Amino acid sequence: MIQETTENKFTLVIGASLKGHRYSNQAINLLRNYDIQTAGIGLRSGMVSDVELSTEKEMYKYVHTVTLYLNAKNQAPYQDYILSLKPKRVIFNPGAENRAFAKVLEENGIQTLEACTLVMLRTNQF
Repeated sequence: MIQETTENKFTLVIGASLKGHRYSNQAINLLRNYDIQTAGIGLRSGMVSDVELSTEKEMYKYVHTVTLYLNAKNQAPYQDYILSLKPKRVIFNPGAENRAFAKVLEENGIQTLEACTLVMLRTNQF
């Protein structure tokens, strides 16, 4: 069960994949290795590590970070959803850069980063 709290940097991975070679999959595994509570939304439901991936836009209470693994075009159906979650920050991983959406997020008081979640975790910048 997901224990959402304001202290644990609860992270939602959008564009999550069941395929082990995908960076979103690796990010979920690394987030869990760092004991960060994690949820994922992808095209297929299933499990990555101990994280159940959903195909639905679940409403979470305390989202610290949304990390995106979708290109700008594929982010469009998630933009209102992400805004409704009111995360502290959104990470645009390589290939997910979207300056127009980043501007909207920033106008709503949400920090944006063009960065790699895997690198951030491995260098203690997460």
